[in-house]
Amino acid sequence: MKLYMKPGACSLSPHIVMREAGLPADLVKVDLAAKKTEDGGDFLAVNPKGQVPTLALDEGGILTEGPVIVQYIADRAPDSGLLPPAGSLDRYRVQEWLNFVSSELHKTFSPLFRPTTPEEFKVIVKQTLAAKFAVLDRALDGKAYLMGDRFTVADAYCFTVLRWAKPMGIDLATWPNLTAYMARVADRPAVSAALTAEGLA
Repeated sequence: MKLYMKPGACSLSPHIVMREAGLPADLVKVDLAAKKTEDGGDFLAVNPKGQVPTLALDEGGILTEGPVIVQYIADRAPDSGLLPPAGSLDRYRVQEWLNFVSSELHKTFSPLFRPTTPEEFKVIVKQTLAAKFAVLDRALDGKAYLMGDRFTVADAYCFTVLRWAKPMGIDLATWPNLTAYMARVADRPAVSAALTAEGLA
């Protein structure tokens, strides 16, 4: 497989999952502004959406959208424990968290990355994120990961998005369970390896 990615972007999530699953993949860096791959290729010819992550499949074709890609990877390594069996309630719980991160965190962060976003609106965005962080902090009370003692694809995505807080001037120290969670996930060997490979360690 080939993962088209940008260091530190949401593509870090499937990168982590690949390493956790022990599945080999080639990493291809993408300049999202220019829509070019690191070798100068036209990224839009690979993915017309022009977004990472994009996964080129061994059997041909591509898969897009991070929450879908991480589930696909985990299903390729069912013994990894990264995703509960299809049809189980726990599977839907993981999907519930994936959707929360995607809709309530990831998309809420987006305006903070745009230089054209008015400062007044950024204040509102950070207030909205703070309320979502409080939800996560309560959910992690007494738990190592979102699903309890088991690390899943939802944690890879959640960790990836929460890493954006610091560069956006948000101090997660307000939420002690969240702070401990971030340190715990970062200490996982596969996560550390992914961060190092992307130059983020």
